[in-house]
Amino acid sequence: MVCLGNICRSPLAEAIMREKLKQFNLPIAVDSAGTSNYHIGENPDSRSIANAAKNGIDISQLKARQFSAHDFDQFDLIYVMDESNYNNVTALARDENDSNKVRIIMNEHEALGYTHVPDPYFGKEKDFQLVFDLLDKVCEKICRNFQQQLTNINH
Repeated sequence: MVCLGNICRSPLAEAIMREKLKQFNLPIAVDSAGTSNYHIGENPDSRSIANAAKNGIDISQLKARQFSAHDFDQFDLIYVMDESNYNNVTALARDENDSNKVRIIMNEHEALGYTHVPDPYFGKEKDFQLVFDLLDKVCEKICRNFQQQLTNINH
C-alpha cells in the first residue's frame, strides 16, 4: 500500500487490509510505504490514528518508510492510492514485471465511483472518514477476489 508520505492513506490501507485478510483467513503479507522521504520513521498522522481507532483499528505503532525498488522483490502486488503515486512507483520499476505489479487501488472496485483515494491531509475529519470507508470497501473486495481465486485453484 503506497501513498505520498505513508502517514495517512497507506498506513490505514495496510491496517484495514490486515484485518480483512484475517477475516477471510488469507495468509497474505501486507505493508505500506510512501513515495517521499518526508516522514521516514514517524507514526501515522494523529488524525489518521484517531479515525482508525474510531473505526476499531489501531495504526498507532506503524512507522513511515519510503518505497524502494526492493519492494518489487518483496511483494506480488503494489497498490497505490492515486495516479501521482502510480507514476512515482512505476518510475522505480526495473522491468515490465515490476511495472505490472503496480495498481491504483480504486480500480479494484470501480462501482464506488472513485478513481483514486483522496488525500485527507489538508482536510477535516469527514475527509479521513471518507478515506476509511473507501479503503474498507476496496480491501473487502480485494479479499473476496483473492478468496475466489484460491477457491478456483483448489477445485
